[in-house]
Amino acid sequence: MRSVITGGAGFIGSHLVDHLVAQGDEVVVIDALLAGDLRFIGRHIDSGAVTFVRANLLNPGWQEVCAGADRLWHIAADPDVRESAISPDAQLNNTIIATHRVLEAVRTHAIPHIVFTSTSTVYGEATVIPTPELYSPMEPVSVYGAAKLACEALISAYCHSFGVTGYIFRFANIIGPRSGHGVITDFIRKLRQNQKELEILGDGKQTKSYLEVSACIEAISFVINHAKEQVNTYNIGSEDWIDVTTIADIIVQESGLSGVQYRYTGGSRGWVGDVPKMQLAVDKLKHLGYTPAIGSHESVRRAVRAALAGE
Repeated sequence: MRSVITGGAGFIGSHLVDHLVAQGDEVVVIDALLAGDLRFIGRHIDSGAVTFVRANLLNPGWQEVCAGADRLWHIAADPDVRESAISPDAQLNNTIIATHRVLEAVRTHAIPHIVFTSTSTVYGEATVIPTPELYSPMEPVSVYGAAKLACEALISAYCHSFGVTGYIFRFANIIGPRSGHGVITDFIRKLRQNQKELEILGDGKQTKSYLEVSACIEAISFVINHAKEQVNTYNIGSEDWIDVTTIADIIVQESGLSGVQYRYTGGSRGWVGDVPKMQLAVDKLKHLGYTPAIGSHESVRRAVRAALAGE
């Protein structure tokens, strides 16, 4: 299969590249390298298994590499939820407009499948937890979540209008090797600067679901191989959750530190647009035949060990 991946040099994208190369796909990666890192996929480029195209999706010129593709994986996005409250224009351009450019490439080159990585933040502050895919009303509380929800609507429209099969994945917090942002990265950075005190945004009671990236890729692959609707929307997450203070405890323990004082900034939210409680229902995924094999606590511990090892 010929697979084109936007954002393939990033955190989740590079793990997807590993998976597709291992199964024998011909892979083309399009990435502007604003957040991605060529080292993540360098061995595949060197071996000839991956063709790399450096391009910004907002600019013309990259679309021709999509010719003959069997599937387009749209992973590229601006993942910073906090920044979306400071600079919403960048989020709208890099998410909504970029996704429209991708969909036009799918339509123009008659690519039969599109895969899109969405987010749990499309649900906003859900009153039903764990939150199922059919939950409503969808009222995002961040520009990031709103932009992803707009992309989902565009993808649905293109799929139904132009005969494309779509796969939309709403992620919990995906963590693991190569991740460059998020609470684990933030806490480790702070502790390296000061081993006596750790600033924790909010009240530390924010409780969310986490999933290690390899389990995420397994779940995505399973859905694509088994789901048969025109538009297939699935939550991807674990069946439990963990609070921020417990994550801090794990990092302190794995770092071999003691006597660290926690300093909370206060309030139920860590930042503007933060959702204090989030756990995705994965019943639909389980009914399809896949059950997440790892929970939030083990996912966090594995991700912490990887981050401390520099992975």
